[in-house]
Amino acid sequence: MTNFSKKIVGEIQIPKEITEKNIENVPTLKKEIEKVINKEITEILNIILGGSIKLGASDIHIEPKENETKLRIRLDGILQDVIVFERKIYELLNSRIKLLSGMKLNVFDRPQDGRFSVSMEKSLIEVRTSTLPAEWGESIVMRILNPKSLISLEELGLREDLLKVFKKEIKKPHGMIIVTGPTGSGKTTTLYAILKEIQNPEIKIITIEDPIEYHLEGIIQTQVDPQKGYDFANGLRAIVRQDPDVILVGEIRDLETAQIAIQAALTGHLVLSTLHTNDAAGTVARLIALGEKPVNIAPALNMAVAQRLVRKVCPKCSQLIGPTKEEQEKIEKSLRNTNFKIPENLKIKKPKGCEHCNFTGYRGRIGIYEAFLVDDEMEKFILTAPSIVALKEMAQKKGMITMFQDGMIKVINGITTIEEVERVVTE
Repeated sequence: MTNFSKKIVGEIQIPKEITEKNIENVPTLKKEIEKVINKEITEILNIILGGSIKLGASDIHIEPKENETKLRIRLDGILQDVIVFERKIYELLNSRIKLLSGMKLNVFDRPQDGRFSVSMEKSLIEVRTSTLPAEWGESIVMRILNPKSLISLEELGLREDLLKVFKKEIKKPHGMIIVTGPTGSGKTTTLYAILKEIQNPEIKIITIEDPIEYHLEGIIQTQVDPQKGYDFANGLRAIVRQDPDVILVGEIRDLETAQIAIQAALTGHLVLSTLHTNDAAGTVARLIALGEKPVNIAPALNMAVAQRLVRKVCPKCSQLIGPTKEEQEKIEKSLRNTNFKIPENLKIKKPKGCEHCNFTGYRGRIGIYEAFLVDDEMEKFILTAPSIVALKEMAQKKGMITMFQDGMIKVINGITTIEEVERVVTE
């Protein structure tokens, strides 16, 4: 495997006694940190990292205040307070994390980035570190890149009909599949699931990312380094000369990258990429806004996907209850123009909260999706440079289920709640 990722400076080995601890929720993590709070700083950091990884946290936040420091972790997309500790602990943690991450210890007035790895239970987990100067010291965020987060297409949460569409589209020899959504909506996980599905010894897959988040066997991965003049555009130019079958572009941010990616899609490559738009229909408008012409976009684009992540109701404490009149109306209204049939005696799951789910009522996350395909009719329509509203209407006429509707179907199927769907997406 080849890549240009920044060198991982330090490595922490999480001791077996920590991995064997019964850390099942935030209160138990807090108790374990309290037990070692007056011990060596390495022991404190080991418990913070090991416990957070055991709980499935995506990020660890260390936020200094005037006289104390707050530790929070992000579970299932929601930040949760863990513990407040003294200023001197923060200062020791800051130095230890900076040292591990290869940052400058004596720099406090500007942001820094680094990374280190954690060896835990026979797996190597990368941690991306960011520091930011704040009022009472540097705010530290550690992003946990756990290889266990890499899942298959079947585990993403795609409806059966959409899963079939995905499997058909990703086998096409050329064209472009764009996944859209805000930061933290699971776009990278979806793209990596696609790569895992199509990867085989007969094809060459090259990715260009910023940064490389997960390492995949049998795939060439390269990381942009703008300070050295190695950006998405010139990296992509070089990749096309490497005779790839499939190219993954981490994100299309500018016209030059868009143009090269679209040309690659038109000249016999399958191109996967992401864009920051609110919905699938916004894909075309965003590419036009970057300066690309509809005449190039229309024949290159195979499929546009939008996604969000919703929390799943806890299987241990949730209760099946008949919906209120208002909830029933909301579900019926949202699915009125679809072929989905609502069960007569509908019951939906209501969250309660228990130790298993950190008393939130939710445990784990799943994707909600919308996607449209570009057939001949849609290609002609894109040539007219339609508005987002017009394109969405056209996609729905052709059978697109929106993210909100997909969320409501998951409510009916007892996977999530109406409140959770409304938290992440509007109708």
